[in-house]
Amino acid sequence: MQNLKNAEILAPAGNMEMLVAAVRSGADAIYLGSEEFSARRNAQNFSLSELQEAIKYCHIRAVRVYLALNILIKESELEDAYRLAQCAYNMGIDGIIVQDLGLARILHENIPDLKLHASTQMSVLSPAALKPLKQLGICQVVAGREMSKKELAALCEEAKKLDMVVEVFVHGALCMSVSGQCLLSAFLGSRSGNRGLCAGPCRLPFKVEKGTGYDLSLKDLSLLEYLSELYEMGVGSFKIEGRMKRPEYVAAATFACKQALESGFVEEKLSSTLKNVFSRSGFTAGYYEAKLDKDMFGIRTKDDVLSADKAFPYLHEIYRNERQNVPVSVKAQILNGKPISLTLTDNDGNAVTVTGDLPQAAQNKPLTYENALKNLCKFGGTPYYDVGGGLQLDDGLFVPAGELNALRRKACEKLDELRGNILPKPDFSEYKSVKTGVSDPVIPNIVARFENAAQIPENVSDLSAIILPLEENPDNVCHLSLPLIVDIPRAISDEKAILNRLKIFKQKGFVAALCGNLSAISLAKQAGLTAIADTGLNLTNIEALNTAEKLGINSAVLSAELTLEEIKGLYHPIKKGIVAYGHLPLMLFRNCPLKNGKSCSECDKKGVISDRLGMNFPIRCRNGYSEMLNSLPIWLADRSPEIENIDFIVLYFTRETPERVEEVIKAYKNGSSSSEKYTRGLYYRGTI
Repeated sequence: MQNLKNAEILAPAGNMEMLVAAVRSGADAIYLGSEEFSARRNAQNFSLSELQEAIKYCHIRAVRVYLALNILIKESELEDAYRLAQCAYNMGIDGIIVQDLGLARILHENIPDLKLHASTQMSVLSPAALKPLKQLGICQVVAGREMSKKELAALCEEAKKLDMVVEVFVHGALCMSVSGQCLLSAFLGSRSGNRGLCAGPCRLPFKVEKGTGYDLSLKDLSLLEYLSELYEMGVGSFKIEGRMKRPEYVAAATFACKQALESGFVEEKLSSTLKNVFSRSGFTAGYYEAKLDKDMFGIRTKDDVLSADKAFPYLHEIYRNERQNVPVSVKAQILNGKPISLTLTDNDGNAVTVTGDLPQAAQNKPLTYENALKNLCKFGGTPYYDVGGGLQLDDGLFVPAGELNALRRKACEKLDELRGNILPKPDFSEYKSVKTGVSDPVIPNIVARFENAAQIPENVSDLSAIILPLEENPDNVCHLSLPLIVDIPRAISDEKAILNRLKIFKQKGFVAALCGNLSAISLAKQAGLTAIADTGLNLTNIEALNTAEKLGINSAVLSAELTLEEIKGLYHPIKKGIVAYGHLPLMLFRNCPLKNGKSCSECDKKGVISDRLGMNFPIRCRNGYSEMLNSLPIWLADRSPEIENIDFIVLYFTRETPERVEEVIKAYKNGSSSSEKYTRGLYYRGTI
C-alpha cells in the first residue's frame, strides 16, 4: 500500500442518501449542488438546510465538501449566486466549483479565504490555462477529460510550479463534447448544458456514414487501472462522475477507486459489477491512452438497466455500516474516590472530556484493564477508531459495562458536536452589482471569419477586419489593407507549435488573435498579439467582461447563449460583438464521430452527421480536434435595428463559396432577408 498523502477520492452526491453512500465507501471529499446554479439542475440537489446538514455530517467524518456553483451566470443572477457562495462559506464549505469567469473573480476579490475550483466546463486542456486561473484565485483545476497521459503530465508539472491541485475525472459517463463547449442541447431545445439543464440529445440517434446510428454516444470512462500512475504524475484529486445516478453506483465507484488507489487493483466481483451494471457497452480509457477510435463508442441498453437490480443487495453491503476513518486518542481515569473520566482527542486538536460516577468497590470480580479499555474503545457505529492513549485504573474497583459504554457514547456525541461546529470566519466584503449607464447607439462594424482565403471576395471594402484560422497560410491575405486577426483553435494540445504559428502570423502583419480558451489568451500575449475573447470563453455578464479586461482583453465575442435583450444590458468599455451569421459550432470533439464509421485516411473532410429528423450537421477537423457545425446558419441581417449595445458582428463563413460570401456581406450591409433556410439561434428564445 503506497503513501497517499494529499490524495483525494472525490465522489458525487445528488442527495443525502448518495452522500452517505459515498462517505461510507471511502470518499475523502464530496461535491454536490444546491437547488440553484448547479450544472446538474435535474438532480435532486440540496436545499440550504440540507447543505448545512451535509457539511456537518461530512466534517464529523473528516470528509471535505465542495459546492458546485458551476454554470454560466446571467447578469440578473450575479448577486444571488454570490449570496449562495457567501452562505455556503459561512456554513463551512471547503470549496466552490465555478465555471463563470466573472463569478470566480468577484468571489476571490470579496471572500479571499474561500477556496475556488475551476470546473471542467472551463475547458482546461493545456498548461497555459493555469496562470490566468491562478490570477483569479483558483487553487484546484479539473482537467479536461479529453487529455492524454502525456498532456496530463505536462499540466501536473505546471500546476506544481503554481501550487495548484490537478483534479481528474477517473470514472463515469463521458460527454461527447468538451465540457463547456457544447451548445447542442441549447440550440435543439433551449436546455443549456452550460446552464445545468442538458437534455442529453447526443444519446439519441445520430448517424455518420457506416456508423452504428449512435455516433455521438461514448462508453463510460474508467481509469481505475491507472490511478497509481496518475498519483505519481501529480494528480491530487480523483473525481467520479454521477450526481444523477443511484447511491449504489456511487458506493461501487467510490469503493473501487479506494481499492485501486490504495492497493493497485480492484476485486473481481466489484470490477465486473461496475462494468456489467453501470456502463455503456463497457468502459473506455481512450483519451488517456491516446487511442481515439471507434472502440470508444457505446450505448446503455435495456439489459444493462435491468441487470442493475440484481446487483443492488451486494452493493448495499458496501455502505451499510459507518466507516471508521477518524483516529482518536483515548485517555481515561478510573481511580478510587474520583469520578470516572474519559477524554477523546482527534488529530485536528479537538478534545472532549466527560465524567461519570464514582467507581464502586468490587464485590466479586474487579474491573480489569483489558475489559475497561475494551468498553471505552468500542467505537463501532461511529466514524472513530482508537489509536492509543492511556488508562489509569486502581485495583479492586468495579464499573458496570453499561456505564462505561454510556460514557463513551456521550464523549463521541460531544466530539461529533465539536467537529461539526462552524469555525468563526474572517470578515469579507459584500457584493453589489454595478449597473453603468446607457451607451450611444452605434452601427456595428462587420468582421468576417473565413475558413480559408479562397472564400474571400475581391471587394472587402464593407469589412472592418478579417479573421483567418491558424491552420491557414497568412501569406494569402497579407496584401489586404484591413486589420488581420488569427483564429486560435478552441482546443490546444501542442502549445509550442501554436505559439510558433502565432509568431509567424505576427510577423506577417496580423494584429490580434481570437481566443476561445484560457490557454489561447496566454499564448496570444506571448506572441505579441492582442487577445480577443471568442464565444468559447462563455462571457455572459458584466463581471465576466471585467475579468476578461483584467486578463488583457479589450474586445470580446459574447456567448451565443445570450438573447439580444440580455446583451442590451451589458454596458462595458470592452468592444463587444456577436456571431450574427454562420453555421455555429455546436460541439467540440477530441474523438471525431466520423471515426465510428471510417478512419481518418478514408475521410474526404466533407463528412456530416445526421439526426433522426434527417438534418445534416457538418463536421470539420481542427488541430487534432473536430467540431460539429449547426445544420442551419444564423441569420440576423434583417434584424439589425434590434442588435443594440454591440460594436461589431462576426460573419462566420465555413463552407460558403466566394459568391455566397459576397451575397451575405451585402445582405448584412443592407439589412436584407435571406432566401435560404436559417435559424435565429438563441438570440430571441434564449435558454432555460
